[in-house]
Amino acid sequence: MNAQDSFEVQDAKKTVIPFKLINNLIFIPVNINGAELTFLLDTGVAETSIFSLENQDLKLPNIEKIKFSGLGGAASIDGFRSDNNIARIGKNYVNYSMTIFIIVDQDFNISSHVGIPVNGIIGYHFFKNHPVQIDYSSKKITIYNDETLFKKKIRNFDALNISIERNKPYLFADVEMTNEKKSSKLLIDLGNSDPLWLFPILIKDFVYNRPNIDDFLGRGFNGDVYGKRSRIHNFYLGDFKFEKPLTAMPDEYSIQHVNMVESRKGSIGGDIMRRFTVVFDYANQKIYLRKNGNYNDPFHFNMSGLDFKQDGLEWTKDVVNLPAKNKDNPNGGVEVINNSLQYNFVLKPIFSIAGIRKDSPGAKAGLQKDDRLISINGKKTADMTLNKIMEMMKSDEGKTINILIERKNKQMTLSFTLEDPIPYQEQE
Repeated sequence: MNAQDSFEVQDAKKTVIPFKLINNLIFIPVNINGAELTFLLDTGVAETSIFSLENQDLKLPNIEKIKFSGLGGAASIDGFRSDNNIARIGKNYVNYSMTIFIIVDQDFNISSHVGIPVNGIIGYHFFKNHPVQIDYSSKKITIYNDETLFKKKIRNFDALNISIERNKPYLFADVEMTNEKKSSKLLIDLGNSDPLWLFPILIKDFVYNRPNIDDFLGRGFNGDVYGKRSRIHNFYLGDFKFEKPLTAMPDEYSIQHVNMVESRKGSIGGDIMRRFTVVFDYANQKIYLRKNGNYNDPFHFNMSGLDFKQDGLEWTKDVVNLPAKNKDNPNGGVEVINNSLQYNFVLKPIFSIAGIRKDSPGAKAGLQKDDRLISINGKKTADMTLNKIMEMMKSDEGKTINILIERKNKQMTLSFTLEDPIPYQEQE
């Protein structure tokens, strides 16, 4: 049975897989039945799922209908299951009997909110058989198939115990809301871009830190997840300490259909994990951590209050200057006798506003949902990525943002100042 739905490293002591890091999330190339796809790597999911094919030709055998449930308000969504698929990741990480779940609800497609085509999510089966090292600095994953090599690699790492429950990794860490540490059982969730999530309904005598804001937190299998955002005093992961991390707290409605493991209080997300080189060893129920150059980064928030999405691509006309033909001038110097222009048509991304937080700087400036972005602070958004736009909104508090937008075929420039709505305040 263990051989079913298992990845194995073929004919090597290790294999290395490059990845893209976007908004603290990891995206890897996955070949399924010959089709080249891109998957989110997510320790917070047990099964492998596809939710978009973006014109990819993929044949899936042995299909049967099923239902999904998870974060979000609705009870379940329809989907399908397909067995005995062949998956290849990198040069020699292969699974000859992969089970794939197909989500047909297009509202679950995350591509427009990431800025690259994303076809699915892979979790437990990627990690279960081999130690997996994620190097956020080099953006490379190393999967070890040799115990001696692996033990040599982790000599300078800090080891923490984890438990694998329902095919997901959990650990105990100390959450200090104000001044009292509380040991808390948390899911290690690489599919969550935030630093921390806490579930108030599952924490006795929970009191929200002030200030806090109501916000859209993300999307689960069953719809949008809403709740509050704030900061806590400190978070401790083994001997590592993080000061004033941003914390999201989903409301009771958003987690009502989640089947929680016993004693779980929340999740550790990508904005904590990206501060380490991290090794997951599911077989021995260990995680190994070593600080990287991101460790002391401040916990920045999207201070604009704007949520962005990519609406596809369009052909854009770029002007290319052709080399001028010159001749010597008898009076000295060079005379330009022909200067030509050529137009080069290239595909460039289109971005728009997907949502606006109430009373945020973006809302007060008059920006509206579906406004199309033309430029930000004089730079064309067509030459940016979604990740770059988000980074600009997390930059320096007090920075002025000038956004040129198009609304109903009219262009206008709107301005606002970045302002952190949830600075940590000592609680009385």
